[in-house]
Amino acid sequence: MQIAVYPGTFDPITNGHSDLIERAARRFGRVIVAIHENSGKLPALDWEERITLARSVLKEHDNVIVEGFSGLLVEFVREQGAGVILRGLRAVSDFEYEFQLASMNRQLAPEIETLFMTPDEHYAYVSSSLVREIAALGGDVTPFVHAEVVAALKRRLG
Repeated sequence: MQIAVYPGTFDPITNGHSDLIERAARRFGRVIVAIHENSGKLPALDWEERITLARSVLKEHDNVIVEGFSGLLVEFVREQGAGVILRGLRAVSDFEYEFQLASMNRQLAPEIETLFMTPDEHYAYVSSSLVREIAALGGDVTPFVHAEVVAALKRRLG
């Protein structure tokens, strides 16, 4: 069974993330959504809440699990017995940064492959940072995230 890891901060998990995960789940035996603690950022939602929300949003997928992690991604991927890191590309502007990450990960762990996926066109413009900004300014984010995420953002951001 081939295992893929889809890492990120998922602050919050969006419909674009869910779209990629659903499509990856059809192609891999197991998809691990790896939510990084990422203490270098100031998240709108705390780590435990991001994990709980992702588990709830993705509960319909039997071969998708959600795990939190800290430290190096390639070490987490090895610990999980995975051979693939999935990364999403929304726009050409994402490519340079993602290419650097993939190249560095290949240097650290040549046995792990990085695969890029693009979201459905309906979600190509949706990012967690835009969702957070819209929610913080009192805008409606229901088209972009699951209802439970909407409620969590309202609790956190007012």
